[in-house]
Amino acid sequence: MSESEQENERTGEHAAKRTGQLASCQRCGREQGLVGKYDINLCRQCFREIARDMGFKKYR
Repeated sequence: MSESEQENERTGEHAAKRTGQLASCQRCGREQGLVGKYDINLCRQCFREIARDMGFKKYR
């Protein structure tokens, strides 16, 4: 293992590769902040914009 790989492993960077999260937002392409529940695969910002159109309701 190279020195940079060891440092990434210690600091927790590139955790998506270790956890298998290689998806990205279907709408904008962002890779962070994904809402993966129910196979939505949208980033949280896009989800907030279109959640009501998809049938989600805000309870409070």
